[in-house]
Amino acid sequence: MKKIGILFGKERTFPEAFIERVNSKNIDGITAEPVHIDKVIQGEPCGYSVIIDRISQDVPFYRAFLKNAALTGTAVINNPFWWSADEKFFNNCLATKINVPVPKTVILPSYDLPTDTTGESFSNLAYPLDWESIFNYIGFPAYMKPFAGGGWKNVYKLNDKEDFYAKHNETGQLVMLLQEEIVFEEYYRCYCIGGKHVRIMPYEPRNPHHLRYVAGFTPGAEKLKEMEDIVLRINKYLGYDFNTVELALRDGVPYAIDFCNPAPDADRNSVGEENFAWVVETAAGYAIEKAQSNEEGKDNLTWGEYVKRSADKVSLID
Repeated sequence: MKKIGILFGKERTFPEAFIERVNSKNIDGITAEPVHIDKVIQGEPCGYSVIIDRISQDVPFYRAFLKNAALTGTAVINNPFWWSADEKFFNNCLATKINVPVPKTVILPSYDLPTDTTGESFSNLAYPLDWESIFNYIGFPAYMKPFAGGGWKNVYKLNDKEDFYAKHNETGQLVMLLQEEIVFEEYYRCYCIGGKHVRIMPYEPRNPHHLRYVAGFTPGAEKLKEMEDIVLRINKYLGYDFNTVELALRDGVPYAIDFCNPAPDADRNSVGEENFAWVVETAAGYAIEKAQSNEEGKDNLTWGEYVKRSADKVSLID
């Protein structure tokens, strides 16, 4: 019997519906359940062919468990090694190399010194930074947000450089991005599952949270295809099995605003019934596919093109 597990925290609607849908398909030799952990021994398999990870970003113990599970043959969705290394600034840098439009972005050192460092730890960093060049490049209004993380936490809209200095003073040890504002006509949140299944959802981030999936616009066929291509290209290079990409359309051009969401919102009460049903059905089908193709004791993770091409280059050099 090949087991599919889902690792989650306080969310309920998606995990419960996912387990029910997998089991309702009555696939011979496949069963789904909440992940159960009673011990984690180095190098020992956990008993799951597939695990969908919805919570390890907040629980370091779970992240260590998942890496051990992956090492012993579990297909973890998403790859915990890549997810641990990934962050938003790298994603933006990568996007510039794969022809995906993104806002102008710079990364900033934390306002406060990191724990266990002093000024001498930053001998290679200019002080002050060339703020005028940075501001001229980004322009105002601008947005400042953490280079890693999500959930719209610690996101600031800045109107001018004085506003920037005041708000940056509040960010403590967070490493922040300063990013061009994209004044958009339309905005879309796009699910991508298995690197091949895409659902593009009109999304209005300026609405209250419970109404964000209620928007008065839909893409035409040509724009839909363009956005699908961008979503697939991003996930192909990042290697995510389960992710959302947010696209803002300015003058008809889709800019990738946020595309590192490996545990994206899948709650029935926020995404709506139709989107929820698609996510549950597509995730269930993909998890079954991964379980059926799982090779015991092998590497069953998904690796993005960026990593695979880098590894191929290294192997050629060696």
